[in-house]
Amino acid sequence: MYSLIVPIYRSEESIPDLLAAIEDLDARLDRELEVVFVDDGSPDRSFEILESELPKRGLRAQLLTLSRNFGAFAAIREGLAVAEGPYFAVMAADLQEPPELVLEFFRSLVSEPVDLVIGCRTGRDDPLPSRWASQLFWWLYRRLVQPQMPPGGVDVFGCNRGVRDRLVDLREANSSLVGLLFWVGFRRKRVPYRRAQRARGRSAWTWSKKLRYLSDSVFGFSDLPIRLLLVSGGVGMLASILFGAFVFAARLLGLIEVPGYSAIVVTISFFAALNLFGLGVIGSYVWRAFENTKGRPSAIVMSKTRFGRGEREE
Repeated sequence: MYSLIVPIYRSEESIPDLLAAIEDLDARLDRELEVVFVDDGSPDRSFEILESELPKRGLRAQLLTLSRNFGAFAAIREGLAVAEGPYFAVMAADLQEPPELVLEFFRSLVSEPVDLVIGCRTGRDDPLPSRWASQLFWWLYRRLVQPQMPPGGVDVFGCNRGVRDRLVDLREANSSLVGLLFWVGFRRKRVPYRRAQRARGRSAWTWSKKLRYLSDSVFGFSDLPIRLLLVSGGVGMLASILFGAFVFAARLLGLIEVPGYSAIVVTISFFAALNLFGLGVIGSYVWRAFENTKGRPSAIVMSKTRFGRGEREE
């Protein structure tokens, strides 16, 4: 059996096309598809439509409803937790990612030595402002959080039970599911595709949500802000020493005649830099304590093989 997780939020207009696409996937997978719809506190009639339509469609399906809008990645996590198949895939309700990707995910997981299949956008047919905004967002994400992230970002993926179990076990608040996909490792494969223009409705992926997601990712996966403090403090201290030597020489040569100017300038510049450096040092300890509170394992065993009496057990 194959499990497909579909987060639902403001998807009322897309549901008829979505269900038709899923019925086609189910037929092409020999009716072995289980679909988990997760209503992420959607304020429209998405839940009512799904509740009414699913009994008529003949699909093996689950319909989860979250108590409020927790975000797409939280919804995907809850869907993964209740899905029953040995292979899992995530599909967007707006159908901007081609449904055929799901078939490619499952085919790769079944027939190839991979544990995680990631859909990588090679282009998108969205309006120009949306393309620029997306390129800027994922460029920042690659620079600040995860260099392994594909340039076009990741919205959909497929995985086997081993990866699913690890993702579900990592119960982190204010984190990034995409970041965790790369953190857990395993054998990965990338599947390129071109994102289609949104046919119905409007995207709920606003700039405020993007910025919050980026900040959660930075603070959850990177100590870059702390390292910037350390570097800024160290460079500032060096600059203040050089500047202090210049001011002292200028004072001796009579170029500075204001009483107390040299001492004030040198003191302020040095201790301001020292303050930044000290915050960076303290932050380094806080970061290590924060890492320990996450409860992530120090390592993940992907497989275990035993040998004995001429037999091999996986």
